Amino acid sequence: MLGLSSKEAELKLKETGLNKIEEEKISLVKKIIFWFLSPISLMLLAAAFLSLVSHKVFDFYFIIFLLFFNFIVTFFQEKKADDAIKKLQNKLRVKVDVLRDGSWVGIDSYFLVPGDIIRVSVGDLIPADCIVLSQDGFSVNQAALTGESLPQEKRVNDKVYSGSFVFLGNAILKVINTGKDTYIGKSILAVENGKKESLVEKDIILISKFLSILSLIAVFIISIFLYQKGESFIDIFTIDLSLIIAGIPIAISTVITIITSLGVYYLSKKDVVVRRLSSLEDLANVNMLLTDKTGTLTKNEMSVVQILNYSNFSDDEFLFYAYIASYKDIKSPISKSILEFCKKRERGYKTKYNVIKFIPADSNRKRSTVFAKVDDEYIVVTLGAPQVIFELSKLTDEQKKEIEKDLSYCAKKGLKPIALAYRKRTTKEKNLQFIGFLLLTDPLRDDAKDVIDFMKKNGIKVKMLTGDTDVVGKSIGHALGLSDKDIYTEILPKDKLNIVLRYKKRGYIVAVTGDGINDLPAIKVANVGIAVSNAVSALKSAADIVLLSKGISVISDAILEARKIFARMYSYSIYRISESFRVILTIFILVLLYQEYPLAPIHLILLAFLNDIPITSLAFNRVKLAHSPSKIRIKKRFILSSLLGFSGVLNSIIFFVLLVNFTSLSKEQIATLFFLKLTISGHMLLYVAHTEKLWFKFLPSKEVIWSTLGTQILASLLALFGVLVAKISLGYILFVWVWSILWMQISELVKQLFLKKSKNI
Repeated sequence: MLGLSSKEAELKLKETGLNKIEEEKISLVKKIIFWFLSPISLMLLAAAFLSLVSHKVFDFYFIIFLLFFNFIVTFFQEKKADDAIKKLQNKLRVKVDVLRDGSWVGIDSYFLVPGDIIRVSVGDLIPADCIVLSQDGFSVNQAALTGESLPQEKRVNDKVYSGSFVFLGNAILKVINTGKDTYIGKSILAVENGKKESLVEKDIILISKFLSILSLIAVFIISIFLYQKGESFIDIFTIDLSLIIAGIPIAISTVITIITSLGVYYLSKKDVVVRRLSSLEDLANVNMLLTDKTGTLTKNEMSVVQILNYSNFSDDEFLFYAYIASYKDIKSPISKSILEFCKKRERGYKTKYNVIKFIPADSNRKRSTVFAKVDDEYIVVTLGAPQVIFELSKLTDEQKKEIEKDLSYCAKKGLKPIALAYRKRTTKEKNLQFIGFLLLTDPLRDDAKDVIDFMKKNGIKVKMLTGDTDVVGKSIGHALGLSDKDIYTEILPKDKLNIVLRYKKRGYIVAVTGDGINDLPAIKVANVGIAVSNAVSALKSAADIVLLSKGISVISDAILEARKIFARMYSYSIYRISESFRVILTIFILVLLYQEYPLAPIHLILLAFLNDIPITSLAFNRVKLAHSPSKIRIKKRFILSSLLGFSGVLNSIIFFVLLVNFTSLSKEQIATLFFLKLTISGHMLLYVAHTEKLWFKFLPSKEVIWSTLGTQILASLLALFGVLVAKISLGYILFVWVWSILWMQISELVKQLFLKKSKNI
């Protein structure tokens, strides 16, 4: 058995590709093209081109600068998310022993090819689909593929699949399929790779569509009105584009990305990788968590919790026999737990003994056996499944009744009994004396109960899904404070998908945890799919959120972060609708009243981007966390936004009428003052919109305060020194500030009056 040569392997690798399931990736060039072909980018490019045609060269360069600035910010944030995914993939790579050029060498599993000979032992992950060439007590756990909780024995010529792992023994395997041709690869390709949009994303898109339609209607009417007046087509079109840019939330994707990316960055410090950014927004709405048991709520580490002694031996002697029946079988999880228990009790080591022969447990014998010499006396000790040990032991009817009673107790408590028997002055494994049981359990994680309690307190229902028997599953569930209706036992792979679909159909927003390839369909259809730390790499690639540390306690952190994100998005949407209403309707009404635009295109574009600077600071904004799943109250938000918007329209029209009729300022200076008023008032609206409390009782974060103040001062300086806009005096600038602060209080009054009457909306 020589295996492949390095040259043969190299040629096959070119033919089959790397042993991994490639994800579809969008190239840098495509990303740039898609971004520049977006509606907002095209409108900005059109506005820049029309400015150039109209010989407004500065306007042209300024618009192009703003366009590229927005692109760079968006690209940088997306790159951060891509880098996080790459780091995750690197954590998932494994080494494997392969026979190359007649020698065993360790290589990256990515470079395996069909025909390779590999060797595996207890705990190893099967890196590709293989057939067994030779084996020694070889069995594999295929739970990640089939949902079967019990290990499956594998003989020569049997197939083993990528994603399973070696439970007992060792084997020499021949690789037959790699990458997308494996069982896992075909399963993934069979699942539709549709893009999931979060509820918040859908809501923001709905807002954008609404504001776009509103802008287009206003533009259409204004265009006809101005055209009949004899305005040039290029001037009308340039102004129309500028109004659309001011009315439509240009920075919406940037705002969403920045707010979400900060949450992703925070969670990455706690070993959580967020693969779909918008899943954090959906997590804020989750009101149903479907969680696995083993390795998620429990430690997936068997441990001895009690011994049941039926003999006249002391506990020291009991543990001594258990120790010598286990210590040579250190790869067995059960033996490891027994040895750990003996170590904690500091027993089982003092008696002199000499092991003559040791037979490890396998799937046929279902027991381990040791032949030893203790104090110059031959003994045999066996440890294993109760039914097997009973057949080898001498038991009276009375003993059998007592044992059956205890086994029933073990089942109710979710304990796994391992039987122990022995016989002295013999080398034969029969007519043994039954000693008793070691009771094992997969203990609850220390944080599991706290996580379940957190979910309940925060309005999230929890259901536990397990392949264990009803008795075992319910004993664990009850310990976590779950009722029978919250516990699903003896779950098969297809059941999990059906349960997710059932709860989604009932209107729940569902998050589901998973670890195996059989969980892939459920992970895909859930609103938020979560891969736990021991999940197979294929599932981690498909999940929305990946936990790199054991347990699910970090889900609590993710939910809190998600609710912060949702609150920030919600306050942003109120502000955005109000602000767009104000700009679009104000200009629409003033054009009809005065038969000309109150602002030049450069004012509108400058206004749009000056507004976007403080908006991005909302990613750091203070929020009041809810103790229940977040809800988008569409009707309430629309009415509040409209009222705040109409308050702004009234504010702006009165202001403009006063300037035109009671000052001797030029048309250009009035436009500057009007631009300044829209900027300062708009930023003050953020203080009103971000909280339902009185604005001064719950101020925004210092980042929002400094960004709004800085932008307002910048706009004031532009007006004072006549940069980009007509120059105006300091007195008029101060008047704008006083006016804006006064109307801020009027907006606050409107908000409070509405909130008092809208408790049931």
